[in-house]
Amino acid sequence: MLHLASQSPRRRELLARLGVPFGVIEVDVPEQRATGEPPEDYVRRVAREKAGAGLLAMVAVPGAVVLGADTEVVLDDRVFGKPREATDAAQMLRSLSGRTHEVLSAVSLVSAGREAQALCRSRVTFAELDDAEIAAYVASGEPMGRAGAYAIQGGAERFVARLEGSYSGVMGLPLHETTGLLRQFGIGTGFASVDGARQGTG
Repeated sequence: MLHLASQSPRRRELLARLGVPFGVIEVDVPEQRATGEPPEDYVRRVAREKAGAGLLAMVAVPGAVVLGADTEVVLDDRVFGKPREATDAAQMLRSLSGRTHEVLSAVSLVSAGREAQALCRSRVTFAELDDAEIAAYVASGEPMGRAGAYAIQGGAERFVARLEGSYSGVMGLPLHETTGLLRQFGIGTGFASVDGARQGTG
């Protein structure tokens, strides 16, 4: 059975769209970029570590397949993680204002003795944001816990002047790449409703 190693409700929602039954494993993997580590290597490593931690937790379950993912916002080689506080979120949004940034979303699928990974690369262009817009968005609380201090599926959707790539990848789980990985492991996808996914701990 498939298990999602994630604490993100957004990833649970996205994976459910594929119509594949899955359980959820909450893993706690440090998300700290090493000095000099390229952003692509970083996002790939974290996704792999999440999947590996999930598989370790399911070691007693025969045939377990675990999915781990990581998504990061990158601008000028700087990786924008999740804001620590409101002022941090506002600073991130000011940096993204009027510019094009990259969103890297890596997906790792692992089982006993097997591993596969895919990387989705998207480009998002923000409109110019004034201080009032930034302040109102930060006050909404939505930027907290979000890479780059925004949720494209939420109030920040209005900030996006252009998107090149995967909308679901920017949300946190690129469904096209995920479908390809699942097929490699013999896991077929369908078109079940969100209620069709098992949102338990498996």
